[in-house]
Amino acid sequence: MNATHSPSASTPPGAPDLSKGTPVAAAQAPTDLAETAAAFAELRRQLRARILGQEGLVERLLIALLASGHLLVEGAPGLAKTSAIQALAARIAGDFQRVQFTPDLLPGDLTGTDIYRPETGEFHFQRGPLFHNLILADEVNRAPAKVQSALLEAMGERQITVGGRTYPLPEPFLVMATQNPIEQEGTYPLPEAQLDRFLMHVRVDYPDPRVERQILAIARAEISGRAHGEPAPTPLVSREQIFAARDQVMTLHMADNLEEYLVQLVLATRDPAPYDRELARLVDYGASPRATIALDRCARACAWLRGSDYVTPEDIHSVVFDVLRHRVLMSYAAEAEGVTVDRFVAELIKHVPLI
Repeated sequence: MNATHSPSASTPPGAPDLSKGTPVAAAQAPTDLAETAAAFAELRRQLRARILGQEGLVERLLIALLASGHLLVEGAPGLAKTSAIQALAARIAGDFQRVQFTPDLLPGDLTGTDIYRPETGEFHFQRGPLFHNLILADEVNRAPAKVQSALLEAMGERQITVGGRTYPLPEPFLVMATQNPIEQEGTYPLPEAQLDRFLMHVRVDYPDPRVERQILAIARAEISGRAHGEPAPTPLVSREQIFAARDQVMTLHMADNLEEYLVQLVLATRDPAPYDRELARLVDYGASPRATIALDRCARACAWLRGSDYVTPEDIHSVVFDVLRHRVLMSYAAEAEGVTVDRFVAELIKHVPLI
């Protein structure tokens, strides 16, 4: 992986270079760091080759994995959302579970339940689908509030509680929830408290015609491969490498002025009046401190994935829309004028200065 951006401030002396395998954490050997970076680079390459036309989704999945967060993905059916997380699960050391959310789903269908064993006279906990590393919560807004609350605890606390007992969930643990923006009948909109638990809200769109021709060719090849019994992909990234990469991400250098800029961007969503009074009437509620933490983690993960050892403004800008999209509540005036959160954030980027 090679760096493609220049730093906004001078890189500190002795700053690590991931592309050369220089150690970021003293506890890790240089060879281990180089192998980890190479494994993620190959993982990224294979996912992009497998999931055509959705490079942004692939990138966000890897960022969520590195930042130990969860994704809310919104897009029409058939845009490779399921295929993307399945492809990721097949290439890392972890297991995958898909859960179809429906109005009749119960919390126990996610968490598991206590089962009475007559032969022993005791209750035995039967684990539910949340006890996997990668979870696809398909059409999450079709489940009622009790089920959404059960998922909320799992996402936020990395644990579930059943029958007064608490059970930790495996690590890594990543939930990718999907929403269909076309059909809203029979849905239960996610409350703001649960939306805030998602690291990013990603929107996916249709690929261009050229890419769709390539998708058609891959689909035909896959059908042929299944007919001939081709083996499943070999995992490229181990659990230890995932944890080591997370440590590296959190030790990347971020200049003080860039950290202040990141904080000011989030603060401006709450009170944009100092920058533009016209923007102030367009927002009711701004992003919480959790958004500041998420933006920091995502920017660092973005920088690490491109092979850099420092964060740049471009890294922040590349993830800021996905981090803030579900955390800013626009006013009725903004809705009446057709002003979206993305447009609001774009205006903030123009007005908040990088000192």
